[in-house]
Amino acid sequence: MIIFELSKSCFALLRYCVISHPILPPTVCRPLKRLVPSLIVMSSTLTYQQTRLVKATVPALKEKGELITTIFYKNMLRDHPELNNYFNAVNQANHRQPRALTSVILAFASAINYDISELIPRLERMCNKHCSLGIKAEHYDIVGKYLLAAFGEVLGPAMTPETEVAWGKAYWVLAKMLIGREKQLYNEFGPWKGWKPFKIIRKESETDDIVSFYLEPQDKKPLPGFLPGQYISVQTCIPSVGYFQSRQFSLSDAPHADYYRITVKREPGVQLTAEKYHPSGVMTNYLIDTLNPGDVLDVTHPAGEFYLDPNNWSSVPMVLISAGVGVSPMMSMLNTMMDLQPRREVSWIHGARRMIPFYNHIREVKKKMPNLRTNIFKTHLADGDLAGVNFDYDFRVDLAKVSREDLFLHHSGTEYFICGPEQFMIEMADYLKMQGVELRRLKFELFSTGDMVAVK
Repeated sequence: MIIFELSKSCFALLRYCVISHPILPPTVCRPLKRLVPSLIVMSSTLTYQQTRLVKATVPALKEKGELITTIFYKNMLRDHPELNNYFNAVNQANHRQPRALTSVILAFASAINYDISELIPRLERMCNKHCSLGIKAEHYDIVGKYLLAAFGEVLGPAMTPETEVAWGKAYWVLAKMLIGREKQLYNEFGPWKGWKPFKIIRKESETDDIVSFYLEPQDKKPLPGFLPGQYISVQTCIPSVGYFQSRQFSLSDAPHADYYRITVKREPGVQLTAEKYHPSGVMTNYLIDTLNPGDVLDVTHPAGEFYLDPNNWSSVPMVLISAGVGVSPMMSMLNTMMDLQPRREVSWIHGARRMIPFYNHIREVKKKMPNLRTNIFKTHLADGDLAGVNFDYDFRVDLAKVSREDLFLHHSGTEYFICGPEQFMIEMADYLKMQGVELRRLKFELFSTGDMVAVK
């Protein structure tokens, strides 16, 4: 029976949480372990033959998966235009959203009766994102209907009635796992669920293209805390899009009871090739160009799986590696440690084009954190820039130029937090892995849809 087959996945899940990743914080590990009994119960809805039918579609998914998910989104949003408020219009246009969904479906189908441990971090990321956007359990009914219809439209005769039934059951195994975890997260959020109006009370330029917004709840009620590194979703109506648009922005300060701070970077459009154009940041540019103190935005409860957990302080060194606006979660972590663990050994490595965001603030932080080391890389120097004062290296971030001592490579427990453009994070991870750093000690925050599949 399939219960025996899927039990392999359950043991893999426990192995991931308890053996392979013993340093996972309880806020991640406990919820993942609670998926095991639900997976065992749900597995009884699938027969062994049905899992074989699902796995038999894997070659077609590899070939046509993106077409399937593109059709799925097109048809679902055509019939349910209200769902446009949940999706990033840019990621729909550049097909990143369909590719991300294809990747998850393919990974799930490939591992349906064996080892799902590699899926766990991706599912946790999805659940946090869904809760940040206010996704509800009833939305999964709509998704299932249009996803299976897209399967049938693209696969044609290969989508036999038996295969359709098998995929329907497989979809609900995955959906119920997500629904269950999202219910746990919503319960942890307490009474604040969904969107809540916040007023912009301050707007400060950190560099010529990076701006911080200080957001205060309109009801003036004390704000819940969050884990340094987490994000909030911000929503507003973008006239050029025609729908509400939501984006996730890392909180860039330590927790405060009366305000949240986000830090936003202007994103100009870039002509990559004669045929390929990367559009400008629709939401970020609208915030910077249009909104000012007194304007109101809708915000959701902090969420996210990339964080420093103050409830599980460690004495091991920590290395923060960022580029551009990837500095945002690092500021939250640094400010929190300055208040709660000022003597911890920390290294901050940052890459910027011209100006260093929070430069003056970092100078003050270093006075209060005697064991904080910094390595600043700049690609465009300004008049008056002095090596060793305003910057350390006049080129892109190259970890090979950073001393082993500043990377704490001598310590087998050092934790590494990396945030920046995707290719930047891949390069940083590749170098650290070559130095013997295990993947489990590398933590990433990707400011986009999908996963960094190149990091293995």
